[in-house]
Amino acid sequence: MSDMAQAAGKSGISRARRLRVLLVLIIVLLMVGGAVGGYLFGLNLTYRDLASTKEQLELVRPETQRLKRAIVEQNAKIVGLQADLTKVQNALQEIVPAKDTYVIHPNQSLIVANGLLTIGLVGPPTNESITVNVNGKQQLVAPGDIIRVTPNGSTPCRVAIQSFDMFEARINVLCGAEKPQ
Repeated sequence: MSDMAQAAGKSGISRARRLRVLLVLIIVLLMVGGAVGGYLFGLNLTYRDLASTKEQLELVRPETQRLKRAIVEQNAKIVGLQADLTKVQNALQEIVPAKDTYVIHPNQSLIVANGLLTIGLVGPPTNESITVNVNGKQQLVAPGDIIRVTPNGSTPCRVAIQSFDMFEARINVLCGAEKPQ
């Protein structure tokens, strides 16, 4: 009986060992299957996201092209408007010469025309006129008015009031031989 017991014992150990090996093999197969399944699931999710992104890009592409065309058109308009602005600025420079043009603030005086004239703005401007002091003589003037003086008896000067607001007056002074108009 001892041989039978030994045979039965060997077969029991062998069976337990086979079950453990089988259990380990099943666990390894489940782990490999889980890894492969997780990889395939992640791949599927990524594919769906990529497909969705491509679809959205295709929907947005016509709008992007339309906006690019609009930008090109607006840039062309800006170039045209800049050219027009340059023309207007040049025309304005011809109308309102910067040379011999002075900005005078209330209660300020300037010596101009190579020291021939002293021009001052007396008090703040009103709505329609300002008081200008030219070589000690005060005069009430409006934009567009011209004051003619001869400071040394031989040099005629012309003081033109171009514009004014509550903070300053813009005055153009020309002394010497006047150009016929």
